[in-house]
Amino acid sequence: MSDSESTAPEKDPPPPQGPGGFGGRRRFWSARRVPAGLVALLTLVVAGAFLYDVAAVRAHRPALGWRRELARQLAERPLDDIWVLTGAGVATVLGLWLLLLALTPGLRALLPMRPTDPHVRAGLHRDAAAMVLRDRALEVSGVRSARVRVKRRRADVRAASHFREPDDVRADLAAVLDDAVRGLGLARTPSLSLRVRRPGRKGR
Repeated sequence: MSDSESTAPEKDPPPPQGPGGFGGRRRFWSARRVPAGLVALLTLVVAGAFLYDVAAVRAHRPALGWRRELARQLAERPLDDIWVLTGAGVATVLGLWLLLLALTPGLRALLPMRPTDPHVRAGLHRDAAAMVLRDRALEVSGVRSARVRVKRRRADVRAASHFREPDDVRADLAAVLDDAVRGLGLARTPSLSLRVRRPGRKGR
């Protein structure tokens, strides 16, 4: 089996500047509806339970059993108790997870495209971009199969040749895919990582 690998330098033409001077490079932010809904529901339930219990005590009724038990446990259990440490660990992990969701854009599968209108933002799904590059790769003579993965900064292409020399196939693929990558219209044109191999004979 013979392999041939090439990495083309990243070509990133300067896009027109949009609002805020970011030139359309900003990633799409997820609405985070499910985490936001869960946090809002949990906050509503906890706040409502405490508010109801405080109102009951103000109305000269005994506090609910769960609040009396919670107060007793917090007063009696030492800080190094296993349940206290477990609860603190769970709360810390949950808080860090919520902070991560709040500070990261999400929608990693959606790649921003170069803006043609300052009031319109467009995006291209990674799978769609990979499908375009794969179809272009299969049009090259000598390419039997191709696998493509498109990331934010790089497009990884793995092709198998069956009757031409891998170096010749790689040269044609590099020319075709370099043009195809630029034709995707992405705000950040990914660099091209290309590898061409010739499968071994069956039984080897």
